[in-house]
Amino acid sequence: MEYEIRQVTIDDYEAIYALWNSTEQSRRALNPVDDSREGIGRYLKRNPNTCFAAVRDGRIIGVILTGHDGRRGIIHHMCVHPDCRRMGIAARLVSEAEKALKEEGIQKVFGLVFVDNEDANAFWEKQGYSLRTNLNYRNKSLNDRIPTGE
Repeated sequence: MEYEIRQVTIDDYEAIYALWNSTEQSRRALNPVDDSREGIGRYLKRNPNTCFAAVRDGRIIGVILTGHDGRRGIIHHMCVHPDCRRMGIAARLVSEAEKALKEEGIQKVFGLVFVDNEDANAFWEKQGYSLRTNLNYRNKSLNDRIPTGE
């Protein structure tokens, strides 16, 4: 399958949001504020060089949103359309994101994966991402529209 990898822009928002909604695992990671057009616009403004889309025939078939705080990189969303999985697209997106982070001086990156998403956890393990068992992930919503999670 031929496709290209390119940087994401806010003009890609509708296609990316539709892609995220193509799978249950991606849908459950979304929230109405951070993943709105405005929220993604803010994210891309802060991280213009580290977010990538896989595009085939003008259609986005994969996306990775990766950013950093100047110290650590984080993969916030990565999704490949269900019809295009197991073709190396996700690994290529990760590679592009890691390369971009290195170019910005970032030496360590992490991502969050639902515990029950066995396929994603196996994928990240194959990419060399180790499971941290000595940390608790804690979060607090500062907006009533954003659920705090389980």
